[in-house]
Amino acid sequence: MSVDETQAQAPYFGVVTHSNFVAPWWAKNRHVQTIFPRFLQKRQALKYRVENFVLPDGDFVKLAWVGDINTANGLIIMFHGLEGSIHSHYCHDMAADLVRQGYAVVVMHFRGCGGELNHRTRAYHSGETSDPLVFLNWLQSHYPELPKFAIGFSLGANMLLKLLGENPQQTILKAAVAVSAPLQLAECAESIGRGFSTLYQRYLLKSMLNNLQRKMAIMDYGKQLNIKQNELHRLKTFRDFDQHVTAPLHGFSDADDYYQRCSAMAYLKEIQTPTLILHAKDDPFMNEKVLPNSQHLSASVRVELSEQGGHVGFLQGSPWRPKIWMQQRVSDFLKTVSALQQQSTSEKK
Repeated sequence: MSVDETQAQAPYFGVVTHSNFVAPWWAKNRHVQTIFPRFLQKRQALKYRVENFVLPDGDFVKLAWVGDINTANGLIIMFHGLEGSIHSHYCHDMAADLVRQGYAVVVMHFRGCGGELNHRTRAYHSGETSDPLVFLNWLQSHYPELPKFAIGFSLGANMLLKLLGENPQQTILKAAVAVSAPLQLAECAESIGRGFSTLYQRYLLKSMLNNLQRKMAIMDYGKQLNIKQNELHRLKTFRDFDQHVTAPLHGFSDADDYYQRCSAMAYLKEIQTPTLILHAKDDPFMNEKVLPNSQHLSASVRVELSEQGGHVGFLQGSPWRPKIWMQQRVSDFLKTVSALQQQSTSEKK
C-alpha cells in the first residue's frame, strides 16, 4: 500500500476495517489455515545467532539474531506465541522474509522458551511486559539511531499491545504489528476448550506441563504453588493451568484476576504508537467476543479483520506453491508508516 493510498483512506488509524486477505478455495477451513503453515509448508532458509540476555533479577531470556544489524535499514523485534520460539513457522519465515528486505531481526524468547530452562521459578504469561521493556531499553541504548519496529504473534501480540498501552509515551518503537492477539483471555480460554480446538489446547498444555515438570524436579515451588509435581496431570485445560500455576506464580489472586488484568483489549485505547492488528474471524483459538470495535481503539491503532485465516495462518497461493499473506502485509505496513513519518518530519521543518 502506497502513501497516497493510505491518505485516500480517512482515517487510516482508529478504525476496524476489512482485510484484503482472501483464503484460496483449498484453504478456507480455519484448521487448514492454522495447521498447514506449520506442518506442511517448507521452511525458508534462515541463519541466526543465539545469545542469552541477562535480566535484572539474574535470570535470562534467549535471543535469536537474524541478519546484519550493522548494515540493516531497521531492526524488527519479534515476540512469539505460547510455547513458541525462533523455530515457530511464523517467526522463522517472517524473519527470513524481512532480512531479505534489508532488516535485521531479533526474536526475544520469553523466560523458559527457546530450548533452555530459565533460572527462576517464574516463567512468562500473556501480560508479562517487564522483561520485554528491559530488553527494548537495552536495544535503544546500544542502537539509538536504528529505527525499531515490533511484531507480536498470538500471546506475544497480546503482550505487545499491553506494553504499548502501559507506555503510551514510548519512543523506542516506531510502529508495531499484532497478529492473532487473544485480546480477551477469559474468552480464549473458554473457546479453545471446545470441539476440534481442544486438540490445540492439549498439544500446548502438554508442552507447558512438561517444562514445569522439568523445573519442579530441580527447583522448590513449595512456597509458591499449592499443587505438587505428581498432581500436574490433573490440569486438563488452560484455565486449570492459569488457576493453579500462572496466577499464584506471578502475583494474581486467581485465573480470572490474571485474565482481567492482562487482556490487551483494555489497553488499546491508550496506545499512541502506530499499530496494526491482523485478525481472522474464524480463529479457532478464539470467538467473536474478542473482536474489538472502533470504540476500543485509540487514534493510533488500525484493526484489519478477515473472514478466514485461522490462527497465525493467512495462507494463500496454491497447494503446490503456498505463501503466507501476512508477510507482505507486514512489509507494506512498515514501509507505509516509515514513509508517513518521514513526510511528517519534512513538513515540520
